[in-house]
Amino acid sequence: MASEEYYTVGLRIDVDTWRGTRDGVPRLLEIFAEWNIQATFFFSGGPDNMGRHLWRLLKPSFLVKMLRSNAASLYGWDILLRGTLWPGPLIGKGLAGIIRNTEFAGHEVGLHAWDHYRWQARAERMTPAEIYREIQQGMDAIQGILKRRVACSAVAGWKCNTAILLEKRTFGFQYNSDCRGKTIFKPVIDGVEYTPQIPVTLPTYDEIIGRDGITDANYNEKLLSLLKSEGLNVLTIHAEVEGIARGSLFTQFLNMADEKGVCFVPLGQLLPPLDQIPVGAFDSGPVPGREGHVCRQI
Repeated sequence: MASEEYYTVGLRIDVDTWRGTRDGVPRLLEIFAEWNIQATFFFSGGPDNMGRHLWRLLKPSFLVKMLRSNAASLYGWDILLRGTLWPGPLIGKGLAGIIRNTEFAGHEVGLHAWDHYRWQARAERMTPAEIYREIQQGMDAIQGILKRRVACSAVAGWKCNTAILLEKRTFGFQYNSDCRGKTIFKPVIDGVEYTPQIPVTLPTYDEIIGRDGITDANYNEKLLSLLKSEGLNVLTIHAEVEGIARGSLFTQFLNMADEKGVCFVPLGQLLPPLDQIPVGAFDSGPVPGREGHVCRQI
């Protein structure tokens, strides 16, 4: 019996890698077509150098996360080693057709990163000029494929700060999704209101799997239990996870979500009129299950 309650969930797909774009996105497009779901895809357009994250294994917290999520089977060795011995391939240049097909299928398409690894590893230490250049390269790649202006963005790894928001403002995005939080808000910096943020409210697969007794057998139940019938629900899935290694688990999730009365929408559909969005603040801090600090609504 279907639930008498209804839940609206903003569905965001982060596409970080060559394999995620090549294999994960087409599979997700098939699944979404079957379920008549539209979502927001954030694409990385530059080199896939994700294998360079392996140096972080020296950090105990990152090593624990890799072991807890069984990263080798979850992502595959081609992702885990990509860009370590030679420069990674340019995702936008080699897989432009898949990015175009995503928009043709009716999904919202935004910018995730130029070099996902570089942003996640260095964004908070970049100079303003470096930040601008990274965003501009990513915009050039995605806009060159779509032949139109990209209206939304979501930084890699929720790595964002004041300097980054100052640079992002120059690109005229309709909204950003750069932080974790609970409500849509306009960041205020030195008394100035900036582009609205649509924060992610729900944990990702790799953040909760293997913690507090969560396994693939009860993961979907746990995730669905976190939804609110009133208030903001924003879920991030990854093309490399739900589109490949955990595709069957994600399909089960959609079945269970349908029974619960969940309606999935692109993030842009959650955005109220600008004058109805409250102001808010953000900082940098830990999120359970994620190594390092991320941008958070406060």
